[in-house]
Amino acid sequence: MTRLPRTAVTDILALSLLSLLGIAGYETAFGGLNFLVAAVAGLVVGTLAAVAGAAWRFGVVPTVLLAMAGYLLVGTPVTMPDAALFAVLPSLEGLTGLVIGPVYGWADIVTIGTPVEAPYYVAVVPYFAAWLVALVGTLLATRWLPRRRTALRASVLLIGPVVLYLSGVLLGTDEAYLAAVRGVAFAVVALVWLAWRRGATVESSGDGAARLRRQKVAGTSAVVAGAIAIGAVAGIALAPVSPDRFVLREEVVPPFDPLEFPSPLAGFRHYTKDLAEAPLFEVTGLEPGDVVRLATMDAYTGRLWNVAGPDDVGPDGGGYAIVGATLPEPLLATLGSERHVQVRVEGYGDVWLPTVGYGETLALQDRGTSDRAGDLRYNPAAGTAVLTSGLAEGAAYELDTRMQVEPETDELLEVPVATLAMPAVQNVPDVVAAKADEYVGDATTPIEQLRAIETGLKTNGFLSHGLASDTVPSRAGHGADRIIELFTRTQMVGDEEQYASAMALMARHLGYPARVVMGFAPEVREGEAVEVLGGDVTAWVEVPFEGVGWVSFRPTPDQVDVPQEQTPKPKSEPQPQVRQPPRSEDEEEQLLTTVEIDDSDDDRDRPFALPGWVWVTFASVGIPLAIVLLPMLVVALVKGDRRRRRRSGANDRRAAGAWEELVDRYAELGFEPPVQGTRLQAARALERQVDEQGLGSALPSTVGVGRADAATRAPAAAPVRLATLAATIDRDVFGGADVSDAVVDDRWTAADASTDAVARAAGRLRRLVSRYRLHRRR
Repeated sequence: MTRLPRTAVTDILALSLLSLLGIAGYETAFGGLNFLVAAVAGLVVGTLAAVAGAAWRFGVVPTVLLAMAGYLLVGTPVTMPDAALFAVLPSLEGLTGLVIGPVYGWADIVTIGTPVEAPYYVAVVPYFAAWLVALVGTLLATRWLPRRRTALRASVLLIGPVVLYLSGVLLGTDEAYLAAVRGVAFAVVALVWLAWRRGATVESSGDGAARLRRQKVAGTSAVVAGAIAIGAVAGIALAPVSPDRFVLREEVVPPFDPLEFPSPLAGFRHYTKDLAEAPLFEVTGLEPGDVVRLATMDAYTGRLWNVAGPDDVGPDGGGYAIVGATLPEPLLATLGSERHVQVRVEGYGDVWLPTVGYGETLALQDRGTSDRAGDLRYNPAAGTAVLTSGLAEGAAYELDTRMQVEPETDELLEVPVATLAMPAVQNVPDVVAAKADEYVGDATTPIEQLRAIETGLKTNGFLSHGLASDTVPSRAGHGADRIIELFTRTQMVGDEEQYASAMALMARHLGYPARVVMGFAPEVREGEAVEVLGGDVTAWVEVPFEGVGWVSFRPTPDQVDVPQEQTPKPKSEPQPQVRQPPRSEDEEEQLLTTVEIDDSDDDRDRPFALPGWVWVTFASVGIPLAIVLLPMLVVALVKGDRRRRRRSGANDRRAAGAWEELVDRYAELGFEPPVQGTRLQAARALERQVDEQGLGSALPSTVGVGRADAATRAPAAAPVRLATLAATIDRDVFGGADVSDAVVDDRWTAADASTDAVARAAGRLRRLVSRYRLHRRR
């Protein structure tokens, strides 16, 4: 066992300290320093493995394998304690997380809302990063650096800690964690270590050694003082303010797009008609008056309300981001009473999670759903959550939440509506603006105007879900045509879908940022679990007020008895009685003529018809033949056109076309002509393949084509060596002499003969397959 030199121990300690300073920047992403347990464990495992390899003189490969074993053995209890066996032993789930965490964890960190708590393997990222930097750095400090101890070589060890420092910045948030303190400390430790490392290469003794130490102490003190002074000044002058910091999470858009899913409000009637008595989910922890929030829609296209997509959501819309168990807080809300809600899904099967209020924590309980925790998205501004892979029967989750305080109308008289950037509504009917102005009347303050619209819709309209039991029909939908129908009929008739949509559009006309919320309003008894049915579905409108939050409005009327329009019946006028003449007994015979209808089939009037067995035979034989022969026919037509084009034009081009046709036919037979090269190179490559496939007898071993001129011609229909044919065609193309028609015919004849000879030798199967192939030499 070899003992490490003191300088190597110093290098390792400096490397570890710098790595801790760098990785501490992950605090803003994880929302605390709990991840340091995993980071420190990674530093210890990587360092000890490299030190043990150096002490026992292991090679690099055995040392790395030892480090990997330690990584897998220690990683589960320090990064995923819930997955560890007996709290200390690795499990299959933990080992899987240790493998996939370094691959996908970094992407999860920049897309998950802070604090990052999901997926379960996310703590593997700092553990793996610290382990890798410690392993590589210690290997260099114990094996590579001692060979030549210079400050330049020592500075290579700083690459790992610097990368950790930068990763803490890029993977964090716009709020830095002790940026000045960490930055100055990192610079001081690095400079002091490099200075002492440089001085260690100077040999001295006695008074010289003491004088050298004094100089080193003085120089190091000056460097430290300068680093602190320069770092403090530069930090104040050059450090960006929080919104201007470059972090990856601000550049990466979460992959969830609500527009990939149908609008929840479009399925409103599905709940009231098809699922009215069907139990959807069971909720415990509700109090009387609580409503379940399903989806919040803030974009209107003229056809429907929907959740704004990532390209349309404004800076105040929040957007849906991957979250862990801890949910981010809303930017605009006045939160009051708390709820601990438990939801168990029964007949519900959509991607939108039923929630209550504005959540603080959300824990998926059942195994089937918790395994898909990475699919969870949450929008703190809307207070709604999405599980992109969808809920199924048996899914369960817990939600700690707080409710929005709803002030009285009198308390909001002096409160302005909050100014928020919302997606623009499109294709709003003109009647909406007219009705909004009519209902507002003389109201001046925002809350008075909104309450006036709410009251106008509620008192002048009637409720109907379009069921058979309703007194009047009510058409589903909330597009522009349905809103026009709502306001232009003699009586306003609809349900929450139409009234909430109409009020939100009217509020937008007044310039107020309104949105439509769809959810459920079950009857809640204190302390009892509530079974939510499809018939409990509802919708309402929310408008934000400055410093208060989103205030709800419920414009749907309670009246269901729509007054019927009274249409007077026409009065009957008495007519004088007139004696009618006697009816003739043979009147029917006079008015009607007996017509005999022949119901029998007359085959003589039918066109020629084939028996059924003929059609069956034709279909069973003709369809397979068409499948086999039609592609062959199409390819043959294309090949024929190709051959005609190559045999047209100038004679030298026609001679070159003979070679192109030969190469294409060889390729269709399964040979592989080179993509680039001269004709001679292609010929030799093809001849070599012919010989390798045992078809060499198809081509002669002697020259079969003489000099290319009008007087010298190759024997007709006799195969020739490809190299000879390529050389003669080269002379035709580049020789400068005129090429006669006879020579062109000879070249085509020789090319066809050589190709046919090889095709015969290749066998019937390859010839058949070649008829379906189409090659085009370029």
